[in-house]
Amino acid sequence: MLLTIEKVMILKSVDIFSETPEEDLIEVANIVEEVEVKAGKDIIRKGELGTSMYIIVEGRMRVHDNGREIAVLNRREVVGELAALDPEPRMATVTAIEDTELFRLDEGPLYDLMAEQIEVVRGIIRVLCQRMRRMGKASRGEVSEG
Repeated sequence: MLLTIEKVMILKSVDIFSETPEEDLIEVANIVEEVEVKAGKDIIRKGELGTSMYIIVEGRMRVHDNGREIAVLNRREVVGELAALDPEPRMATVTAIEDTELFRLDEGPLYDLMAEQIEVVRGIIRVLCQRMRRMGKASRGEVSEG
């Protein structure tokens, strides 16, 4: 179990929260749930309804759909943010490549945080834009990792 200050430092290194003041990240650190996933296990399955996003603390995750790899995500990256913002069936499966530690942030607390912290909203928009650019590159045949 990580100390609050350790969680704050990890959150500060994540794009979504990089512009959020440390004192505000204490609240986030207190609401994220620490999750451990063994290599080969799914945290997200395509088609399931999701309402949580995950931050990779340590480890690597593979985003894939019907055998096609979409992305490999590394430490301090975020996955599942779309479902946390707009609960819909998941668009892909996410599997741990190696034993992985995650922070899970559910929809309700995330919305509360966004209502109070415009920096978090900007961070989420930035991450979504990066994902769209990555998808555009992938559709043109360019390979992207993380």
